[in-house]
Amino acid sequence: MKIPVVTQILKANDSVARENAVLFEERGVTLLNVMASPGAGKTSLILATAARLDEGLRPGVVEGDVASSIDADRIAEAGIPVVQINTGGNCHLDAPMLRSALEHLDLDALDLLFVENVGNLICPSNYRLGNDTAVVVASVPEGFDKPHKYPGIFAKADMILVNKWDLADVFDFDLDFFTRGVRMVNPEVPILPVSCRDGYGLDAWVSWLESRIPSPVPPGV
Repeated sequence: MKIPVVTQILKANDSVARENAVLFEERGVTLLNVMASPGAGKTSLILATAARLDEGLRPGVVEGDVASSIDADRIAEAGIPVVQINTGGNCHLDAPMLRSALEHLDLDALDLLFVENVGNLICPSNYRLGNDTAVVVASVPEGFDKPHKYPGIFAKADMILVNKWDLADVFDFDLDFFTRGVRMVNPEVPILPVSCRDGYGLDAWVSWLESRIPSPVPPGV
């Protein structure tokens, strides 16, 4: 009897996600759903990305964690609008949680909304949030076998970033093996090695991201 219950939950979530998508479309906001294991470097990536965005683009962040506001505090210190969601044990964010957080953000003042999902390679990919662009951040220290072990989240990615690439030699990271695992479930998705520490690959990543953001409409037009 569990399967029908799960199906109902996902249908209810998708209904709110569609409402969120309409809201983002109306306000001209691109939603970036950033998913990864704990410690993969999601917050560092968001900060490094925001620092490299075209100065005309206005980012905001929704931080999802089981507890604490450590990452949200880092974002706020950088002067970026941020809202914290503590799930209290849930392993993912969902569309209703995001909808509640949006009440605390001025969407008219944003062009891009980063949603840092709860650190997890399973649950987050099952819950749509809105007009998602799904980014999966893998990291060198967690190993090159993750697409083979957790194919579902990689199958739904629009972009895969292999973070902490400055450590690739130290951890003997096998990018070919990693890529083969991705290609089994997602043949066309871009895969970019990046490093927030030395900036490797970040310009290519930001260029790809900016290509997905509609140009802001000037006031009065």
